[in-house]
Amino acid sequence: MQIFSPTWWIYAIWILFVLTWFAAALNRKKTKQRETWLQRGAYVLPLVFAWWLLARPGARYGWLGTRLVGGGSALEWVGVALTAAGVAVAFWARWHLGTNWSGVVTLKEGHELIRTGPYRRIRHPIYTGILLALFGTMLEIREVRGLIAVAIVWISFYVKARREESFLAQEFGERFREHAQHTGMFLPKMS
Repeated sequence: MQIFSPTWWIYAIWILFVLTWFAAALNRKKTKQRETWLQRGAYVLPLVFAWWLLARPGARYGWLGTRLVGGGSALEWVGVALTAAGVAVAFWARWHLGTNWSGVVTLKEGHELIRTGPYRRIRHPIYTGILLALFGTMLEIREVRGLIAVAIVWISFYVKARREESFLAQEFGERFREHAQHTGMFLPKMS
């Protein structure tokens, strides 16, 4: 991998994401209610497989390594830009969640229904940002394995988001239902 190539930038962006995400995870409220390990496995195991497809050059087995489109370096740099933009959206959303955030579906003690920043229009903007970043990474890779990984992550995030919404509806009742009517799950609601 050449230094400062599109691939180098993609790796650098994801490393920055992981390091800052783990650092931010140290500041959270105490958990009041948590999903079971079995429920968590339903979306975590597919995410691990998707990561393996994207991160491992050796995952190019047969048709998985088939190029989706040409485009050369211009498309690769578009991928870098989308990856960076997606990570920025995820950071912005994470900042607005503050100590309410958790990597596991939970309710926190003193949990708040966040409706500021990206949460004004989107119920799960962290997932939106990560999906955008993964789409950018897929554009840089431009192989079938990247498209499959993005699809797997979308399905996993959908499963996790539905469970989160179940917890939020239980905790906030009508306030959450009203919020859900005016926001989209992963994209702003068009109305």
